[in-house]
Amino acid sequence: MTDYSPETLQAIVKAPMSTGLAVAMVDMGIVSTAIEAAAMAREIAGAAEKYPTNAIIQAAFAPEVMKSGQINLEKPDIKPAEVESGAVVDRAIADIEAALQALGTTAAAADLSTYKQFIYDCGKAVAEAAGSGLFGSGNKVSEKEAAALDRIKLALGL
Repeated sequence: MTDYSPETLQAIVKAPMSTGLAVAMVDMGIVSTAIEAAAMAREIAGAAEKYPTNAIIQAAFAPEVMKSGQINLEKPDIKPAEVESGAVVDRAIADIEAALQALGTTAAAADLSTYKQFIYDCGKAVAEAAGSGLFGSGNKVSEKEAAALDRIKLALGL
């Protein structure tokens, strides 16, 4: 396992969490947001198992690391205006850029590529979790979610 500083670990975890949160926030609904939060939690909780050979994901998302208390994410203070303006997606992209910069040239190219895909997949899982209809039924990925995913995918270079 790679030894990353606590700051780098925070950045590694924050990027996919911010991505999922941004996708959820661009098109909120009472029931759909709860379903989307559960989808994001499943992606994060299952990361280490899904990517057993990825050094970046193992370093930050292995169960023992997640339970250790090493990583303390602050609850984001998101204002309604940030959601309306799309700034919530800008914030997620800034968190992605911070994580990639923190990893710098120390991460193996294959691990970095998979980590980027994992970040995107967190947002995609949120978008596909619930529709805009009653109790999360209906069209799964809204236009706003699709636009957010497109911006995130571009920022990740995928």
